[in-house]
Amino acid sequence: MFESRPDRDAEVVLVGRSNVGKSTLMREVTGHTFDTGQRPGVTRSPNHYDWTGPDFMITDLPGFGFMKGVPEEVREEIKTDVVRYVEENAEKILVGILVVDGKSVVDIIDRHSGPDEIPHDVEMFHFLREVGVEPVVAVNKMDKVDDEDERLNDLCDRLGLYPPWKQWQETIAPISAKRGNVSALNEAVRHHLHEAKRDDLFQFF
Repeated sequence: MFESRPDRDAEVVLVGRSNVGKSTLMREVTGHTFDTGQRPGVTRSPNHYDWTGPDFMITDLPGFGFMKGVPEEVREEIKTDVVRYVEENAEKILVGILVVDGKSVVDIIDRHSGPDEIPHDVEMFHFLREVGVEPVVAVNKMDKVDDEDERLNDLCDRLGLYPPWKQWQETIAPISAKRGNVSALNEAVRHHLHEAKRDDLFQFF
């Protein structure tokens, strides 16, 4: 279980599978470089980025899901820790940013959909909602996607949001973290910060 969470009353968390670009996005948002492992599953505990002034931090939670060379029980452990962290701190978490790979997310969801299986990304999206954390899906690597609208509509469909995706701009944010193109995410996060009466945190997004 993750220890030593800084004592902050307001938090934004990043969750998602391994290798979807969470650390790159974290660097883009905070302007701060984190040690990112070349191998998936390297980040085993949360990266907290804590500003000294405001009572606020951004937390990059470890990636979950399939990781090459990582035993299944370790993967399950990581996922359990992530879920528990969000559950325990839900009332302090203003936004949960679910980072997905725009190029492959729909295929991965379809591959893992079955009578006995809920795909991780879909499960995490609904879990955030269930515990009262506003989810924003950061659909990363969109610079590699040709049919952007179609892809985003398909993703909405899989998440149980009625397409077209443009109705959901406070929930679905197409970005390219590597290229520094994260304005859609900033807008979506600000929407939820505003709803939470935390316009003072706009400076971070």
